[in-house]
Amino acid sequence: MSETVKRLAIVGAGMIGASWAALASAHGIRVCAYDPNPEAEARFLSYVERARAQLAELGLTGSGAVGFSDDLAASLEGAGFVQENGPENEAVKRRLLAEIDGLLPSEVVIASSTSALVRSAIVADCAQPERIIVAHPFNPPHLVPLVEIVGADPLIVARAAAFYRALGRRPVILNREMPGHIANRLASALYREAVHLVEQGVASVADIDAALCNGPGLRWALMGPHMTYHLGGGEGGIAGYLAHLGPSQVRRWQSLGSPSLDTDVQAKIIAGVAEEAGGRSIAELEARRDEGLLTLLKARTLVSE
Repeated sequence: MSETVKRLAIVGAGMIGASWAALASAHGIRVCAYDPNPEAEARFLSYVERARAQLAELGLTGSGAVGFSDDLAASLEGAGFVQENGPENEAVKRRLLAEIDGLLPSEVVIASSTSALVRSAIVADCAQPERIIVAHPFNPPHLVPLVEIVGADPLIVARAAAFYRALGRRPVILNREMPGHIANRLASALYREAVHLVEQGVASVADIDAALCNGPGLRWALMGPHMTYHLGGGEGGIAGYLAHLGPSQVRRWQSLGSPSLDTDVQAKIIAGVAEEAGGRSIAELEARRDEGLLTLLKARTLVSE
């Protein structure tokens, strides 16, 4: 499919849409983005320029043209694939996807980025719902490879997965829909316990973050929890781990918290994050994050070689 997609339509030109546009352009695909916000174009083009510079560090130097339109039909014209990134609102998604569906030839795949909405709900008003998938990336998608795919037609899912692989992404395919998909559910489970540790006064916000980044987070950049515990079982692998340490895992599960997010807990988290940020702005922290992601990506490439 990657060879047949010469033009990508981006619907919703915020950070996610601009990141997708930069990635596709760096692979030589022409992009046209749509957003009804009159202030969106300047921010979109500025983000694309910055992201393209980052992708060049990874050797991606394609020069697909990037355009912008405030007319949905014009942005979709000639598109071989659509990446929709509208607001995380079910009613808005339903209307937007139905409109996109009505403007495109039946062979064009429409991918919707949603963090927690389920596919069956957002395609309910579409005439051709089978050609619409959920394709949820992690921010920023031009650097973070994960794309979570939910679809009804295996052929459509396979075509979409091939397209994302051609962009250097790592698609994972859900066998059935689930609110939050896979990665956000895992992240939410972890964050719930991080909030519980703050609520219980176990450690500072900065030390809780440091415990993750300097411990399991390093391993998780290379392998997931099942494979990590497989190695933790020594020669016996995961079977050995579950046989010998499974009961201790269950005891830890039973001690995990169900914290509240009342005003007191929120105030502790906000103060702790401010202390950890050390006066650095959101823009400065994003730049630091992206620089670190680039370093990790380059290191992972060396490891895979």
